[in-house]
Amino acid sequence: MSYINENFLELQESYLFSTIAKKVAKYTEENPDKKIIKLGIGDVTRPIVPACINALHKAVDEMGTIQGFKGYGPEQGYEFLRKAIVKNDYQSRGIEIEEDEIFVSDGAKCDTGNIVDIFAKENIVALTDPVYPVYLDTNVMAERSGKFNPNEGTYQNIIYLPVMAENNFKPELPKQRVDMIYLCFPNNPTGTVLNKKELQKWVDYARENHSIILYDSAYEAFITQKDVPHSIYEVQGAKEVAIEFRSFSKTAGFTGLRCGYVVIPKQVKGFTKEGKEVQYNQLWNRRTCTKFNGVSYIIQRAAEAVYSEEGQKQIRENINYYMENARIIREGLEKAGITYYGGVNAPYVWLKVPEGKSSWEFFDILLRESNVVGTPGSGFGPHGEGYFRLTAFGTKENTIEAMERIKSKGC
Repeated sequence: MSYINENFLELQESYLFSTIAKKVAKYTEENPDKKIIKLGIGDVTRPIVPACINALHKAVDEMGTIQGFKGYGPEQGYEFLRKAIVKNDYQSRGIEIEEDEIFVSDGAKCDTGNIVDIFAKENIVALTDPVYPVYLDTNVMAERSGKFNPNEGTYQNIIYLPVMAENNFKPELPKQRVDMIYLCFPNNPTGTVLNKKELQKWVDYARENHSIILYDSAYEAFITQKDVPHSIYEVQGAKEVAIEFRSFSKTAGFTGLRCGYVVIPKQVKGFTKEGKEVQYNQLWNRRTCTKFNGVSYIIQRAAEAVYSEEGQKQIRENINYYMENARIIREGLEKAGITYYGGVNAPYVWLKVPEGKSSWEFFDILLRESNVVGTPGSGFGPHGEGYFRLTAFGTKENTIEAMERIKSKGC
């Protein structure tokens, strides 16, 4: 008899975005004449920039020759891409990161989910709430969550750090000692940020308590304000306690190409039960070599082109396009009398739903009345109830039309 991993049975309902897709599909089938504008799932709409397309074509041509053919590549990523990452994302900001502290992957979603492999199941997990669902669900799968409390919408062994208007979207330090801390800034879903001073207290806490910060900075390219760090390693002491996740998905539109990376400085260490120090870099490298064959050569060449002069210029134009959409959303919500947050340093706008309505009720109203799709805040955790996320990743034309519909319908 084969036995299942019963932790999967503790997962609540289906994955948030698949639930949204089913609801939209059902509505579309029943109303085929309606034009649905999707500002829900954070997929991009702008094409891959020419610099990256040219690099793809060149790499494909190489693969068709004896001299240029590539078979299995290094699981951690090709040297040319790791060098480009170190130079452009870290050294340019005065941060010293070594090439073998960079691990190229097929995206931040996979990395933030797979990272749990190198942590003991006894670790106590703290995460901001609302939160990107992958952080929580993968820890449920890994048996760190305990039982689900349906009355509170929380798991027994997870420490929730509320991020909401009442605390200005700045999580407070946990009142008890925790081992793993998930932070995402610019934040998904709220679109809010922490400055360097605010991040410093988290690094100080982690150093004092031998905790590890799992820092998702997938949206750092959208930061517009100067006092907001692009990397947690801009904070003093962070290289001792933080693992950082980055992605080309939103920065360069690689949601379909799949490429990202995780940074694990050698100073970041965990402990055996006997108290022996072990580098997490060493463990992740072993895990990577065992479970991953590496990102394809042609995709890594495209990622390298992101850092070229042409690539940087073209990608910045796309990012500015999306942030213009964020401005349109913010102004549209303001004219509609709807309270909102975020959308200045991130492509997400977090709005307050009307009094007396739940997040999912507002989803249905918005779909039915305005034919616009967003993401219910409760899908990101219990403290997301009463909020709703809109993304700036649509086309400008659809974004303008969506806001006109919302203003005209009053929702």
